[in-house]
Amino acid sequence: MICLIFCGYEILSESATIMNAVSYSFDIWINNVFPSLFPFFVLSEILINYGFIELIGELFKPIFERLFKINGNAAFVFIMSLLSGFPSNAKYAKELYLQNKLTSQEATKILMFSHFSNPLFILGTISITFLNDKKLGLIIMFSQYMSNVIIGLIFRNYYPSKKTNDKFSFKKAILSMHNKRINNNKRFGSIITNSLINTINTLLLILGVITTFLIITTIIDNNFNLSLLNKSLLSGFLEMTQGLKHVSLLNISNNYKALLICMIISFGGLSVHTQILSIISDTKIEYKPFLLARLIHVVIASIICFLLIKN
Repeated sequence: MICLIFCGYEILSESATIMNAVSYSFDIWINNVFPSLFPFFVLSEILINYGFIELIGELFKPIFERLFKINGNAAFVFIMSLLSGFPSNAKYAKELYLQNKLTSQEATKILMFSHFSNPLFILGTISITFLNDKKLGLIIMFSQYMSNVIIGLIFRNYYPSKKTNDKFSFKKAILSMHNKRINNNKRFGSIITNSLINTINTLLLILGVITTFLIITTIIDNNFNLSLLNKSLLSGFLEMTQGLKHVSLLNISNNYKALLICMIISFGGLSVHTQILSIISDTKIEYKPFLLARLIHVVIASIICFLLIKN
């Protein structure tokens, strides 16, 4: 209660600063979050309704069952998350869970090793705007991707899915997708409408979480005289984008900036974690394994990034 009263006082007494933080959160949402996630969220729901999960599941079933001991349908979450970035992995995992394509344990497991930052954000904003070095951007992206695969291998025996021993069959994959499309009674107009509504609701939720955490970081900045390094680490822990911005202003070499950025992206910030929690809140998908995976992710990605930078 005391914290809420204090926050209310800060919002009233420092209204100009708070308004700037809110405005900045809208800028992040409009310029980064919305354009990177909107098309993938809409596309994913359309693909789900037209059997793309069945296609991907059959094609990648041998790989995902042998490497990660998980249902081949989880490949859809992995691939779409790799393209669109977090917190889309939670949305995709939830969609497949609700459609009984994944069990709650399988959805929990794929959530652990599908935590990817949007590649356009890494190669664009981080590489060009923050670091002005495309090579370091590629190193950060590779570190993220490789560490997720390693986490998947580490936890391959965690909730192992039942093996089917099915061999790769492109014909079977096409037939599975075709049967799903034929048996789907929803009209295209209805599919589009539902996908747009669900997408907008999810994106507005993400906007609300980003705004809340930026207000919190602003209040902390106003009341504590932190060094730029401490401010970068604290901001990165709370809201990733703000933390990355502060890191880019540090008076250190680009190599060390890249290492800090890699660590912040690997964890994702409490803002992203809150978004994940909000999306899966009404399901049996577990959050704690995801949190554990992110702590391991920070360590593995940092080691890979450090080794690649040194070479």
